[in-house]
Amino acid sequence: MDFTFTEEQQAAAEAAKGVFAGVAPDAVPSPALTPGAVAETYDRALWARLADADLLSLLLDARYGGAGLDAIALCLVLRESAQVLARVPLLESSAAAAAVQTYGGEEAKADLLARAGRGETVLTVAAHGRTGHDPAEQSVTARQDGATWVLDGVQTAVPWAYDADVTLVPAHTGTGRTVLALVPRGHEGTHLAEQFSTSGERLGELRLASARLAARDVIDTDGAWEWLRDLLATGTCALALGLGERVLRMTGEYTGKREQFGFPIATFQAVAVQAADRYIDLRAMEATLWQAAWRIASGLPGPLPAAGDVAVAKIWAAEGVRRVVQTAQHLHGGFGADVDYPLHRYHAWAKHLELSLGPAAAHEEALGDLLAAHPPA
Repeated sequence: MDFTFTEEQQAAAEAAKGVFAGVAPDAVPSPALTPGAVAETYDRALWARLADADLLSLLLDARYGGAGLDAIALCLVLRESAQVLARVPLLESSAAAAAVQTYGGEEAKADLLARAGRGETVLTVAAHGRTGHDPAEQSVTARQDGATWVLDGVQTAVPWAYDADVTLVPAHTGTGRTVLALVPRGHEGTHLAEQFSTSGERLGELRLASARLAARDVIDTDGAWEWLRDLLATGTCALALGLGERVLRMTGEYTGKREQFGFPIATFQAVAVQAADRYIDLRAMEATLWQAAWRIASGLPGPLPAAGDVAVAKIWAAEGVRRVVQTAQHLHGGFGADVDYPLHRYHAWAKHLELSLGPAAAHEEALGDLLAAHPPA
């Protein structure tokens, strides 16, 4: 495998580093210090800087003001964003816009894409189902009634639900197909109930009761939801990688300075072995991430569908980010729980990512099903 990035992909990563250089993790609102939501909305100043740097339109075609890049470029930017705990709907809005561009109708593209690329319209995705454990597309029903679609059901833990102008909602039809509904915020027949993530961000439980949408606002192209789901999962793996890399670097800096018995604790074998194990986790997370992102970006066939590569990336990301932050807390000792030090913020965000990805055992089971359905030739 050759994971050499193109000049355009590297340029996107460098631009992201420049934008995120001004974000101080110490200043990110802490869930340990703030009851309820840590903030009413996302970091709008940072969002504007991302728009000015053309980082919100990476996946969009030139006719919508975009750079025409791919999932790998997006993951490179997301990796940088997680290192500073950037509070912006970058993954959700970018992935949703890419899905509209790839599978949506011309009216939806004209209404949403250029404005989304400029940061004027924010998109999000309801991807966690009714409970967070069931398939998202099974939690909402969609039926046609003349020229309109009628949606009923519940989606939990919708990120940025109170800020997004449009939420993409997967729903299943009576014939077993999955459609993607573009639901505007405050649309008749919808209701939001406040929820909170482990990072303290405000989520929304979206309830739909006979919510009617015009046909132009429903994407009924086969494969649209599956493609968007894989892109969201891969982007979440990129966030986990970036966060884990920053946490391991913080741990190395701390253990290199903290002394016991007159020596830095980083020189102790027990400390070095634990850090080395976490480094191996991160390298495995990185390799499986780029494999999954490459499959999505290229669309090339493989021994398994792209969902297989995504499942492997999710297994490593969900387990790896948890192990990295747990080891970091252990090696920092009591200092890791000090709310004046940013590690507890990273721990809270890591737990949110782990829960978003779901348990590794479930992805292993899905991978097993794919292997059984696609035996080696």
